[in-house]
Amino acid sequence: MEWRTLTELLFPEGHSISEEGSFLSGEATVNGSAVRVIGTTDHVAIGVEIAMAQAHAILETIQNAPGQPIVILIDTQGQRLRHRDEMLGINGYMAHLGKCIDLARRSGHQVIGLVYDQALSGGFITSGLMADSCYALPDATIRVMGLPAMARITKVAEERLTSLAKDNPVFAPGVENYYRMGGVHEIWSENLAAALKGALNSPTKEDNRHQIGDRRGGRKLAASVIEYYANDDNAQ
Repeated sequence: MEWRTLTELLFPEGHSISEEGSFLSGEATVNGSAVRVIGTTDHVAIGVEIAMAQAHAILETIQNAPGQPIVILIDTQGQRLRHRDEMLGINGYMAHLGKCIDLARRSGHQVIGLVYDQALSGGFITSGLMADSCYALPDATIRVMGLPAMARITKVAEERLTSLAKDNPVFAPGVENYYRMGGVHEIWSENLAAALKGALNSPTKEDNRHQIGDRRGGRKLAASVIEYYANDDNAQ
């Protein structure tokens, strides 16, 4: 979905979101209150410039609008794979962005991520997966690593990974699989404005994605492992 169409559906009360170099930024009104909106479009690869622009917008919100909810609109092919970005330390810029989102959450800002088109690799990890809760549209594309790339890295045959992906969402891309794993809280298929209002009215107080993934059958061991090591006796 094109971002202008999306924002009209999400924010019927009005917004001031604009695009500059595939970076989205502005404010919108939801239930009569202002929310900060940042994001990306055009399947853009996140380079040092956009990572810093997003981080700056978040820090600016923390400083100038304490407690204001932040909505992150996600459409990215992941981090930019260029020699220049690697030499500048793109991993550090991406980590900085993730830390800024974490700081916003710790400072009392509700952070909501929405994958409206494409979410790949580090561009998703440092945005939607860092938010309090992440949502997605049904036709969105989500994956951290494609099966061919996963086969090259793990040295496991692609045919074997393809077979595993049929039953195990950990190996498979797609909105439904990330929903099963708890990475996507809900899939918004209609009345996006009402869905956003509902999310803002039901803040997530703690990270319970491991429990959601367990209930949905997508992550069967994460919850039990976390609970085991959360016990002080076992942690020692």
